[in-house]
Amino acid sequence: MRFAILGPLEVRSPDGAAVSVGGPRSRALLVMLLLDAGRAVGLDELVDGQYGETPPADAVGAVQAQVSRLRRALPAGLLEFHGSGGYRLAVDPGDVDAHRFQDLARAGRRALTAGRPEAATGPLREALGLWRGPALADLPSGRARAALLEELRLAATEDLVEAELALPGGTSVAELRRLVAGHPLRERFAGQLVRALHAEGRRGEALAAFAETRRVLAEELGADPSPELAAAHLAVLRAEEPAPAARRGPSAWSRRSPGRSSCSSWTTASTWSPPPPGWSAGCWTPAPG
Repeated sequence: MRFAILGPLEVRSPDGAAVSVGGPRSRALLVMLLLDAGRAVGLDELVDGQYGETPPADAVGAVQAQVSRLRRALPAGLLEFHGSGGYRLAVDPGDVDAHRFQDLARAGRRALTAGRPEAATGPLREALGLWRGPALADLPSGRARAALLEELRLAATEDLVEAELALPGGTSVAELRRLVAGHPLRERFAGQLVRALHAEGRRGEALAAFAETRRVLAEELGADPSPELAAAHLAVLRAEEPAPAARRGPSAWSRRSPGRSSCSSWTTASTWSPPPPGWSAGCWTPAPG
């Protein structure tokens, strides 16, 4: 079976037919189990995910009833009970779009870091093509995990743009303008826009794009442009040839506090969990895999 949670929940049988899994509670329960596909999820965690900090007195029984309904909707043996009191969805993580997205994004980043931008574009495009809308749309309590997935999507988008900039065909300036407008504090997008405009001989527009980002950073964060963004600006001023994609793990240029230092990397494991205390949504990024 195939499961999709990068957008509204979708469940499909091996022959591609849509499978109904019931109402909102059953859908939320399945999303929680899919986030840890192949691993046991404790009953307390499921109760918390369904009801938050104020569960009803019969919350455990309610979740167990939801499990029973979900079992009837899925093939026999797919939803297992574990002696520790938890439940396990016996599916390959590769059959869940969120896990497949991460695998493909990591493969693309490895190729990019190794200086093989052409090899990076395929897995990165496939990864981004899995998205159908906001992640975990059927899990109201999943905002933190959804924000992490969205950050991973943006990081993969940055990697794809970086790979395209290193290839003869370049990248879409119009799409980069849209990304910069939607994420004005992500300096990597801004630097890529400056480089893309420079590569097309649009020097004045490249300088204007840099000036706008510098203004936003100063007003919003009281910060100067990062060294990478400043280097892209300097290359335009000197009328240098645009630099090819560097052979390094791409860094995230979004910021969480004033100053010149960029955000640190946070490596995500195969399990899903909120970020450590003190991390803001704009700073989550996977370390090169």
